[in-house]
Amino acid sequence: MSARRPLPWPLVALFMAGNLAPYLLPTTVGRLESGLPLTATQAGAIGSALLLSSAAAGFLLASRVDRTGARTLARLGLALAFLGYGGAALTTVVPAVVAGAMAGGFGSGTLTAVAVSGFAAHRDPHRVTTYGLLCVSALAGALYLTLPHLGPGHGLPLAAIALTALAVWPLTGRLAGPAVPDRTVVGEARLPHRRAGLLLATAMPCWSLAQNALWGVSGRLGLVQAHLTEVTVGAVFAVALGAGLVGVAGAGVLGTRFGRAVPIGGGTVLIAACIALSASATDLPAFAGGEIAWNLFYPVVQTYVICLAASLDPRGRWAVFVGSAGSLGTAAGPLTGSLLAGRAGFPVMGEVLALLLLLTAVPLTAVALRAGRRLLPVVEVPVEAPAAAVRSAYDTASPNWYASTSAR
Repeated sequence: MSARRPLPWPLVALFMAGNLAPYLLPTTVGRLESGLPLTATQAGAIGSALLLSSAAAGFLLASRVDRTGARTLARLGLALAFLGYGGAALTTVVPAVVAGAMAGGFGSGTLTAVAVSGFAAHRDPHRVTTYGLLCVSALAGALYLTLPHLGPGHGLPLAAIALTALAVWPLTGRLAGPAVPDRTVVGEARLPHRRAGLLLATAMPCWSLAQNALWGVSGRLGLVQAHLTEVTVGAVFAVALGAGLVGVAGAGVLGTRFGRAVPIGGGTVLIAACIALSASATDLPAFAGGEIAWNLFYPVVQTYVICLAASLDPRGRWAVFVGSAGSLGTAAGPLTGSLLAGRAGFPVMGEVLALLLLLTAVPLTAVALRAGRRLLPVVEVPVEAPAAAVRSAYDTASPNWYASTSAR
C-alpha cells in the first residue's frame, strides 16, 4: 500500500501569506478611504497599485524560481511584505503608504510565485492548491470577524498581513536552495503548449478584473447601498469566506472526476449571476446572498484554473504566468469597480462585470477541453537525487521545491 506524499506545508503557508492582501482588499481599501484624506477612487487606486506590484513580481520571477532557489526568494518576499505592509500601517503620510503598499505587494507576488511553482511540481497539484485556498480563506474570514472590533484606522489590515509574513518566516528553512547551474543540460527550455497557455493568460486578466472590481467595492456597497454597519458587513464577509472554505473543500473531494471544463465554464456562469445579484442588493438578505454565493463558487473555479495552468508545464512557469496575468486584472479591479460604481451606479457595474465574465467563460472552457485530452505527466525527483539527475529530468519533471525534513 502506497502512502500519500506529505503536503508541502511551507509552500501552503507561503501561498496563504502571498494571497492574504487580495483577500483583505475590501476592508483595506475602505479603511484607506476612511482613515486617510483620500477619495474612494484614490483609495481604490492604491489597492490597484498594490496588486499591480504583485503581478509584476510574478512576471519577473516566473522562470527564475529554480535558479535562484525557493528559500531565497521566499525570504525576500516575506521581508518585503513585512517591511512594506508594516511601514504602511505605521504612517499616515499618503506617499509613504503608497510606497509601503507597493513594496508589500511585490513581496506578496514573490511569495505566490514560489508557492505556485512548487504546487506545479507536486504529484497532486489540485490537492495542495485546495489546502492553500482553504488556509487563506480561513485566515481572512477570522480577520474579517476580528478587525472591526479592534478599532478604526487604515493600519490594522495592513499590520495583519505584515504579521502573517513574519509568522511564516521560520518555515522557509524547509525550502530548497538554488539548484547548481548546468546550462548544457537544462538550457533555456521552451514553454510547452504555448497556444493554450497564451489563451489562458490572455483570458485571466478579464476574469480576475470582474471578480475584484466587485470585491474591491463590496465594503462600500454594503455600507452605502445596502445600508449596513461595518460590523454587519464584516460578518457577511466572514460567512462568505466560510462558504468559500466549503466550496474549496468540495472541489478537493470532487477532484478532476468531471474534468476541468465543466467546473471552470459552468462555475464562471454562476459567478456572473452572483455578481449581478450582489451589485443590485439594497438590503441584508440580497447583499449576503450574493456575496456568500459568489464566494462559494469563486475559489472553486480558481482552484481548477490554477491546476489547469499547472498541467500545461510541470516546471510551474505557466502557472506563475497565468497567475500573474490574473493579478493584472486583480490590480485593475478596485479602480475599475470604483469608477463604474461612481459613474453608473452599483447595479450597472454588476451587469457590465457579469457580461464580461460570460464572454471570458468561452476561452477558459476551450483551453480546459483541449488540455484535458493531453495532460502532461509529472515525474517527481526524490529529495536525495543529485543536481545532475534533477537537471536531466527537467524535460518531463519539475524540481523538488519542498525539501522535507522527514525524508528518509
